[in-house]
Amino acid sequence: MSVTTEKPAEATAIRPFTIETPKADLDDLRARIAATRWPSKELVADRSQGVQLATIQELARYWAEDYDFGRIEARLNALPQFTTEIDGIESHFIHVRSKHEDALPLIMTHGWPGSVIELLETIGPLTDPTAHGGRAEDAFHLVLPSIPGYGFSGERRPHRTRVGGADGSPRLHPLRRPGGRRGRLRR
Repeated sequence: MSVTTEKPAEATAIRPFTIETPKADLDDLRARIAATRWPSKELVADRSQGVQLATIQELARYWAEDYDFGRIEARLNALPQFTTEIDGIESHFIHVRSKHEDALPLIMTHGWPGSVIELLETIGPLTDPTAHGGRAEDAFHLVLPSIPGYGFSGERRPHRTRVGGADGSPRLHPLRRPGGRRGRLRR
């Protein structure tokens, strides 16, 4: 998979980001899924031994034959995406500003394992609540980072095992100032 970023001299600069997945990469992925060596069928009729073979085979078939990778790529590319270096790790994030000037800044992180795709449905209601039956004062400017090792962020170093809590908050601090400005609470 390839991506397009503009790389200025300063590694910690915020750079625009675009996803561009070559067809050959998707063909290779589909071929590898189709070539999966499956284990024997589970010995019980329930899920006590994990995901049932038929279920995972149907999921693999869907990914290899029916899933539209271009659709999600286009959906992500329709959003303002960026990368920057945080604590030596290339970090991807989506930054969506609300049309409401007094919107509060909000960093939302996806679950583990997961990706920012989990958060896409929240963007509209949070950045433009008036279009979703809410009030302008309920609006947020959003920063949606891909946690290290997921999505388009780089791998974390072996000695760094946490992203949240006391260990992770300082690393996300640079994302609190896209464009060099800090958000203010105005309520």
